Amino acid sequence: MSSSSLLRSPSNLPPATALQLAQHAPKILENSPGAVSTSALESLFSATETPELWIIYENLLLSCLRTGDEQSAHHCLGRLVNRFGDDNERIMALIGLLKEADAEDNATLEVVLKEYEQILENDPTNIPITKRRAALLRSLGRVSDAVTALIALLDFSPTDSEAWSELADLYFSQGLYSQAIFALEEILVLQPNAWNIHARLGEMLLMAAKTSQQTDASKQLSEALKRFCRSVELCDDYLRGYYGLKLTTKQLLSDTKKSTKLPESGGLSLPDAATLRKLDGLATEKLGEITRRFSAGERGWQGYDEAEIAAARELLEKEGGITVR
Repeated sequence: MSSSSLLRSPSNLPPATALQLAQHAPKILENSPGAVSTSALESLFSATETPELWIIYENLLLSCLRTGDEQSAHHCLGRLVNRFGDDNERIMALIGLLKEADAEDNATLEVVLKEYEQILENDPTNIPITKRRAALLRSLGRVSDAVTALIALLDFSPTDSEAWSELADLYFSQGLYSQAIFALEEILVLQPNAWNIHARLGEMLLMAAKTSQQTDASKQLSEALKRFCRSVELCDDYLRGYYGLKLTTKQLLSDTKKSTKLPESGGLSLPDAATLRKLDGLATEKLGEITRRFSAGERGWQGYDEAEIAAARELLEKEGGITVR
Protein backbone atom coordinates (compact mmCIF):
# COMPACT_ATOMS: atom_id res chain seq x y z
CA MET A 1 0.00 0.00 0.00
CA SER A 2 1.48 3.32 -1.09
CA SER A 3 1.93 5.82 1.74
CA SER A 4 1.40 8.65 -0.76
CA SER A 5 -2.14 7.38 -1.37
CA LEU A 6 -2.87 7.60 2.34
CA LEU A 7 -1.77 11.23 2.39
CA ARG A 8 -3.90 12.25 -0.59
CA SER A 9 -7.50 13.37 -0.23
CA PRO A 10 -9.82 10.48 -1.21
CA SER A 11 -11.75 12.83 -3.49
CA ASN A 12 -8.62 13.00 -5.65
CA LEU A 13 -8.13 9.23 -5.77
CA PRO A 14 -9.47 6.91 -8.49
CA PRO A 15 -12.31 4.70 -7.21
CA ALA A 16 -10.13 1.57 -7.40
CA THR A 17 -7.44 3.16 -5.21
CA ALA A 18 -9.99 4.37 -2.66
CA LEU A 19 -11.49 0.87 -2.53
CA GLN A 20 -8.04 -0.63 -2.00
CA LEU A 21 -7.38 1.76 0.89
CA ALA A 22 -10.69 0.90 2.52
CA GLN A 23 -10.02 -2.82 2.18
CA HIS A 24 -6.70 -2.39 3.99
CA ALA A 25 -8.21 -0.16 6.69
CA PRO A 26 -8.40 -2.82 9.46
CA LYS A 27 -4.74 -3.76 8.97
CA ILE A 28 -3.64 -0.12 8.79
CA LEU A 29 -5.52 0.69 11.99
CA GLU A 30 -4.10 -2.34 13.77
CA ASN A 31 -0.52 -1.39 12.90
CA SER A 32 -0.85 2.36 13.40
CA PRO A 33 0.00 4.29 16.58
CA GLY A 34 -2.90 4.76 18.94
CA ALA A 35 -4.30 1.27 18.45
CA VAL A 36 -4.49 0.58 22.16
CA SER A 37 -4.71 4.13 23.56
CA THR A 38 -7.80 4.95 25.58
CA SER A 39 -7.17 8.61 26.37
CA ALA A 40 -5.51 11.66 24.88
CA LEU A 41 -2.85 11.60 27.61
CA GLU A 42 -2.04 7.93 27.02
CA SER A 43 -1.93 8.55 23.28
CA LEU A 44 0.65 11.27 23.72
CA PHE A 45 2.95 9.03 25.74
CA SER A 46 2.42 5.78 23.85
CA ALA A 47 3.35 6.82 20.32
CA THR A 48 5.32 9.35 18.39
CA GLU A 49 2.94 11.87 16.91
CA THR A 50 3.31 13.27 13.43
CA PRO A 51 0.94 15.49 11.43
CA GLU A 52 0.90 12.81 8.75
CA LEU A 53 -0.61 10.28 11.17
CA TRP A 54 -3.76 12.33 11.67
CA ILE A 55 -4.01 13.10 7.95
CA ILE A 56 -3.89 9.35 7.34
CA TYR A 57 -6.69 8.70 9.83
CA GLU A 58 -8.90 11.39 8.31
CA ASN A 59 -8.26 10.31 4.72
CA LEU A 60 -8.79 6.68 5.64
CA LEU A 61 -12.08 7.61 7.29
CA LEU A 62 -13.23 9.33 4.11
CA SER A 63 -12.13 6.43 1.92
CA CYS A 64 -14.04 3.99 4.12
CA LEU A 65 -17.18 6.11 3.90
CA ARG A 66 -16.76 6.33 0.13
CA THR A 67 -16.72 2.54 -0.12
CA GLY A 68 -19.34 1.78 2.52
CA ASP A 69 -17.07 0.52 5.31
CA GLU A 70 -18.68 2.52 8.09
CA GLN A 71 -17.26 0.33 10.86
CA SER A 72 -13.66 1.19 9.97
CA ALA A 73 -14.70 4.82 9.50
CA HIS A 74 -15.95 4.88 13.10
CA HIS A 75 -12.66 3.39 14.29
CA CYS A 76 -10.77 6.18 12.51
CA LEU A 77 -13.09 8.78 14.02
CA GLY A 78 -12.50 7.32 17.47
CA ARG A 79 -8.73 7.86 17.09
CA LEU A 80 -9.28 11.45 15.98
CA VAL A 81 -11.77 12.26 18.75
CA ASN A 82 -9.45 10.66 21.29
CA ARG A 83 -6.64 12.97 20.17
CA PHE A 84 -8.40 16.27 19.42
CA GLY A 85 -11.68 16.07 21.35
CA ASP A 86 -15.23 16.31 20.06
CA ASP A 87 -15.32 20.12 20.32
CA ASN A 88 -12.69 20.60 17.61
CA GLU A 89 -14.38 22.20 14.57
CA ARG A 90 -12.94 19.74 12.07
CA ILE A 91 -13.80 16.77 14.26
CA MET A 92 -17.35 18.08 14.72
CA ALA A 93 -17.77 18.06 10.95
CA LEU A 94 -16.45 14.49 10.70
CA ILE A 95 -18.84 13.39 13.45
CA GLY A 96 -21.69 14.96 11.50
CA LEU A 97 -20.52 13.29 8.30
CA LEU A 98 -20.67 9.85 9.92
CA LYS A 99 -24.13 10.62 11.29
CA GLU A 100 -25.21 11.46 7.75
CA ALA A 101 -23.74 8.19 6.52
CA ASP A 102 -25.54 6.24 9.25
CA ALA A 103 -28.89 7.93 8.56
CA GLU A 104 -31.47 5.59 7.06
CA ASP A 105 -33.97 8.19 5.85
CA ASN A 106 -34.50 11.91 5.26
CA ALA A 107 -36.15 12.35 8.65
CA THR A 108 -32.89 11.31 10.34
CA LEU A 109 -30.94 13.63 8.07
CA GLU A 110 -33.22 16.48 9.10
CA VAL A 111 -32.26 15.77 12.72
CA VAL A 112 -28.58 16.04 11.77
CA LEU A 113 -29.34 19.28 9.93
CA LYS A 114 -30.94 20.71 13.09
CA GLU A 115 -27.81 19.74 15.04
CA TYR A 116 -25.70 21.68 12.53
CA GLU A 117 -27.98 24.69 12.89
CA GLN A 118 -27.75 24.52 16.67
CA ILE A 119 -23.95 24.47 16.48
CA LEU A 120 -24.00 27.47 14.14
CA GLU A 121 -26.30 29.40 16.46
CA ASN A 122 -23.57 29.15 19.07
CA ASP A 123 -20.73 29.73 16.59
CA PRO A 124 -21.79 31.22 13.22
CA THR A 125 -18.17 31.18 12.00
CA ASN A 126 -17.72 27.40 12.29
CA ILE A 127 -16.63 26.86 8.68
CA PRO A 128 -16.48 23.02 8.61
CA ILE A 129 -20.03 22.77 9.99
CA THR A 130 -21.26 25.48 7.61
CA LYS A 131 -19.91 23.44 4.71
CA ARG A 132 -21.47 20.23 5.99
CA ARG A 133 -24.80 22.02 6.37
CA ALA A 134 -24.62 23.27 2.78
CA ALA A 135 -23.73 19.78 1.52
CA LEU A 136 -26.57 18.21 3.49
CA LEU A 137 -29.05 20.78 2.19
CA ARG A 138 -28.00 19.91 -1.33
CA SER A 139 -28.36 16.17 -0.73
CA LEU A 140 -31.89 16.83 0.59
CA GLY A 141 -32.74 18.60 -2.65
CA ARG A 142 -32.83 22.07 -1.09
CA VAL A 143 -30.47 23.60 -3.63
CA SER A 144 -31.53 27.23 -3.16
CA ASP A 145 -30.97 26.91 0.61
CA ALA A 146 -27.55 25.39 -0.05
CA VAL A 147 -26.68 28.34 -2.30
CA THR A 148 -27.80 30.77 0.41
CA ALA A 149 -25.68 28.94 2.98
CA LEU A 150 -22.57 29.11 0.78
CA ILE A 151 -23.09 32.78 0.00
CA ALA A 152 -23.33 33.46 3.74
CA LEU A 153 -20.11 31.52 4.27
CA LEU A 154 -18.32 33.49 1.56
CA ASP A 155 -19.48 36.75 3.14
CA PHE A 156 -17.17 36.11 6.10
CA SER A 157 -14.65 33.86 4.33
CA PRO A 158 -14.30 35.22 0.76
CA THR A 159 -11.00 33.42 0.13
CA ASP A 160 -12.46 29.92 0.55
CA SER A 161 -11.80 28.30 -2.85
CA GLU A 162 -13.64 25.12 -1.90
CA ALA A 163 -16.81 27.09 -1.13
CA TRP A 164 -16.56 28.99 -4.42
CA SER A 165 -16.14 25.69 -6.27
CA GLU A 166 -19.20 24.16 -4.62
CA LEU A 167 -21.19 27.31 -5.33
CA ALA A 168 -20.17 27.15 -9.01
CA ASP A 169 -21.32 23.54 -9.18
CA LEU A 170 -24.67 24.39 -7.60
CA TYR A 171 -25.24 27.25 -10.04
CA PHE A 172 -24.29 24.97 -12.93
CA SER A 173 -26.77 22.31 -11.78
CA GLN A 174 -29.49 24.95 -12.10
CA GLY A 175 -28.34 26.07 -15.55
CA LEU A 176 -27.16 29.44 -14.20
CA TYR A 177 -24.03 29.62 -16.33
CA SER A 178 -23.12 33.28 -15.78
CA GLN A 179 -23.22 32.86 -11.99
CA ALA A 180 -21.21 29.62 -12.20
CA ILE A 181 -18.63 31.34 -14.41
CA PHE A 182 -18.34 34.21 -11.93
CA ALA A 183 -17.72 31.77 -9.05
CA LEU A 184 -14.98 29.97 -10.99
CA GLU A 185 -13.35 33.29 -11.87
CA GLU A 186 -13.21 34.05 -8.15
CA ILE A 187 -11.26 30.84 -7.63
CA LEU A 188 -8.75 31.87 -10.30
CA VAL A 189 -8.23 35.17 -8.51
CA LEU A 190 -7.12 33.10 -5.52
CA GLN A 191 -5.38 30.32 -7.47
CA PRO A 192 -4.33 31.69 -10.87
CA ASN A 193 -2.30 28.60 -11.77
CA ALA A 194 -5.04 26.03 -11.07
CA TRP A 195 -5.10 24.32 -14.47
CA ASN A 196 -8.16 22.23 -13.59
CA ILE A 197 -10.16 25.37 -12.79
CA HIS A 198 -9.08 27.00 -16.06
CA ALA A 199 -10.36 23.92 -17.89
CA ARG A 200 -13.57 23.81 -15.84
CA LEU A 201 -14.18 27.47 -16.63
CA GLY A 202 -13.58 26.69 -20.30
CA GLU A 203 -16.19 23.92 -20.11
CA MET A 204 -18.73 26.28 -18.54
CA LEU A 205 -18.11 28.89 -21.24
CA LEU A 206 -18.40 26.26 -23.96
CA MET A 207 -21.75 25.08 -22.62
CA ALA A 208 -22.99 28.65 -22.13
CA ALA A 209 -22.15 29.41 -25.76
CA LYS A 210 -24.61 26.75 -26.91
CA THR A 211 -27.52 28.67 -25.39
CA SER A 212 -26.37 32.25 -26.12
CA GLN A 213 -26.99 34.70 -28.93
CA GLN A 214 -24.39 34.75 -31.72
CA THR A 215 -22.34 37.69 -30.41
CA ASP A 216 -22.29 36.41 -26.83
CA ALA A 217 -21.59 32.85 -28.01
CA SER A 218 -18.58 33.99 -30.04
CA LYS A 219 -17.22 35.90 -27.06
CA GLN A 220 -17.70 32.87 -24.81
CA LEU A 221 -16.01 30.55 -27.32
CA SER A 222 -13.08 32.94 -27.55
CA GLU A 223 -12.75 33.03 -23.77
CA ALA A 224 -13.12 29.23 -23.57
CA LEU A 225 -10.30 28.83 -26.08
CA LYS A 226 -8.07 31.03 -23.93
CA ARG A 227 -8.91 29.06 -20.78
CA PHE A 228 -8.24 25.67 -22.34
CA CYS A 229 -4.95 26.90 -23.78
CA ARG A 230 -3.91 28.21 -20.38
CA SER A 231 -4.91 24.91 -18.78
CA VAL A 232 -2.65 22.79 -21.00
CA GLU A 233 0.11 25.39 -20.77
CA LEU A 234 0.13 24.89 -17.01
CA CYS A 235 -0.26 21.08 -17.21
CA ASP A 236 1.07 19.58 -20.43
CA ASP A 237 -0.75 16.24 -20.13
CA TYR A 238 -4.12 17.43 -18.79
CA LEU A 239 -6.70 15.39 -20.70
CA ARG A 240 -9.72 17.60 -19.96
CA GLY A 241 -7.83 20.64 -21.17
CA TYR A 242 -7.02 19.05 -24.52
CA TYR A 243 -10.52 17.60 -24.83
CA GLY A 244 -12.08 21.02 -24.33
CA LEU A 245 -9.52 22.62 -26.64
CA LYS A 246 -10.48 20.25 -29.43
CA LEU A 247 -14.21 20.82 -28.95
CA THR A 248 -13.73 24.59 -28.97
CA THR A 249 -11.48 24.74 -32.04
CA LYS A 250 -13.84 22.38 -33.84
CA GLN A 251 -16.77 24.69 -33.09
CA LEU A 252 -14.88 27.83 -34.13
CA LEU A 253 -13.67 26.23 -37.37
CA SER A 254 -17.21 25.07 -38.10
CA ASP A 255 -18.51 28.62 -37.56
CA THR A 256 -15.79 29.90 -39.87
CA LYS A 257 -16.85 27.56 -42.67
CA LYS A 258 -20.46 28.67 -42.36
CA SER A 259 -19.69 32.38 -42.49
CA THR A 260 -16.44 32.29 -44.55
CA LYS A 261 -14.79 34.38 -41.82
CA LEU A 262 -14.06 34.13 -38.14
CA PRO A 263 -17.00 35.09 -35.90
CA GLU A 264 -16.92 38.37 -34.02
CA SER A 265 -15.77 37.83 -30.46
CA GLY A 266 -17.05 40.94 -28.73
CA GLY A 267 -13.65 42.62 -28.50
CA LEU A 268 -11.58 39.52 -27.68
CA SER A 269 -9.13 38.67 -30.43
CA LEU A 270 -9.48 35.25 -32.04
CA PRO A 271 -6.64 33.36 -33.75
CA ASP A 272 -6.89 33.02 -37.49
CA ALA A 273 -8.18 29.81 -39.08
CA ALA A 274 -4.65 28.47 -39.65
CA THR A 275 -3.80 28.86 -35.96
CA LEU A 276 -7.08 27.23 -34.96
CA ARG A 277 -6.24 24.25 -37.16
CA LYS A 278 -2.81 23.97 -35.51
CA LEU A 279 -4.42 24.04 -32.07
CA ASP A 280 -6.90 21.40 -33.20
CA GLY A 281 -4.04 19.24 -34.47
CA LEU A 282 -2.15 19.65 -31.20
CA ALA A 283 -5.22 18.62 -29.18
CA THR A 284 -5.77 15.61 -31.44
CA GLU A 285 -2.14 14.54 -31.11
CA LYS A 286 -2.05 14.86 -27.33
CA LEU A 287 -5.40 13.09 -26.83
CA GLY A 288 -4.15 10.28 -29.01
CA GLU A 289 -0.91 10.02 -27.02
CA ILE A 290 -2.70 10.01 -23.66
CA THR A 291 -5.24 7.35 -24.68
CA ARG A 292 -2.57 5.12 -26.26
CA ARG A 293 -0.20 5.29 -23.30
CA PHE A 294 -3.01 4.77 -20.81
CA SER A 295 -4.32 1.77 -22.74
CA ALA A 296 -0.80 0.33 -22.98
CA GLY A 297 -0.46 0.53 -19.20
CA GLU A 298 2.65 2.68 -19.37
CA ARG A 299 4.06 3.78 -16.06
CA GLY A 300 3.24 7.38 -15.21
CA TRP A 301 0.18 7.44 -17.47
CA GLN A 302 -2.33 5.60 -15.26
CA GLY A 303 -3.76 8.46 -13.21
CA TYR A 304 -6.52 9.31 -15.66
CA ASP A 305 -10.22 8.66 -15.13
CA GLU A 306 -11.34 5.75 -17.31
CA ALA A 307 -14.56 7.52 -18.29
CA GLU A 308 -12.56 10.52 -19.53
CA ILE A 309 -10.25 8.23 -21.48
CA ALA A 310 -13.28 6.57 -23.07
CA ALA A 311 -14.76 9.97 -24.00
CA ALA A 312 -11.47 11.09 -25.56
CA ARG A 313 -11.18 7.85 -27.53
CA GLU A 314 -14.75 8.22 -28.81
CA LEU A 315 -14.12 11.82 -29.85
CA LEU A 316 -11.00 10.87 -31.79
CA GLU A 317 -12.65 7.94 -33.49
CA LYS A 318 -15.67 10.03 -34.45
CA GLU A 319 -13.48 12.85 -35.71
CA GLY A 320 -11.05 10.87 -37.84
CA GLY A 321 -12.53 7.42 -38.14
CA ILE A 322 -9.39 6.07 -36.49
CA THR A 323 -9.56 3.40 -33.82
CA VAL A 324 -7.40 4.35 -30.84
CA ARG A 325 -6.00 1.32 -29.06
